[in-house]
Amino acid sequence: MHASSSSSETTARTPALGFRRTLANGWHHFLTITRHKALVMRHCFCVGLYKQGLLHDLSKYSPSEFMTGVRFYTGTHSPNAESRHQTGISRAWLHHKGRNKHHFEYWIDMSLDGDHRLVGFRMPYRYVAEMFCDRLAASKIYRGAAYDPGHPWQYYHTGIEGSPYLHPKTHEELSRLLIMLRDEGEAATFAWLKRELRRRKRARNHYS
Repeated sequence: MHASSSSSETTARTPALGFRRTLANGWHHFLTITRHKALVMRHCFCVGLYKQGLLHDLSKYSPSEFMTGVRFYTGTHSPNAESRHQTGISRAWLHHKGRNKHHFEYWIDMSLDGDHRLVGFRMPYRYVAEMFCDRLAASKIYRGAAYDPGHPWQYYHTGIEGSPYLHPKTHEELSRLLIMLRDEGEAATFAWLKRELRRRKRARNHYS
């Protein structure tokens, strides 16, 4: 019953786009996600994550995600956020987070305590690093000329920090990178992160 109600509300709130607007939105959304992907790829390459950089966010080009981007494109913020605002849900995000390991939501599973709670498990560090690159690139794309190195930390601190589904160690590791970016700048953070990824790879330990 609830699903049926949501479906009817969605139809009422989001009338079909005209042909020209659909084409324009599609083109601009394609440019936005491609610019973002290219920037994340460049950041990943800077720290040695070549495969992750190449494969980053490919699911955004799938029909399940791309059409939401077309329908809810604004140019100022994520179409997923706009979809939630207008319809109460983003089906594209539900599709995306289950296929991309650099999102902490990918790592939500049943607790090992046997109480059937949903909890966030710790992310392997290479995906924490990709998440950092992703957040940095997103800030640059959406802030444009107003971007500053403190914005990724500010956005995380006010929006996501404290989520019950974010593992404490993942929070600690991501926070360290975002604060380093804010205080020491991009070049110093990339250099440190590249060394840290190498150290963990040599130790064959993706966590500590």
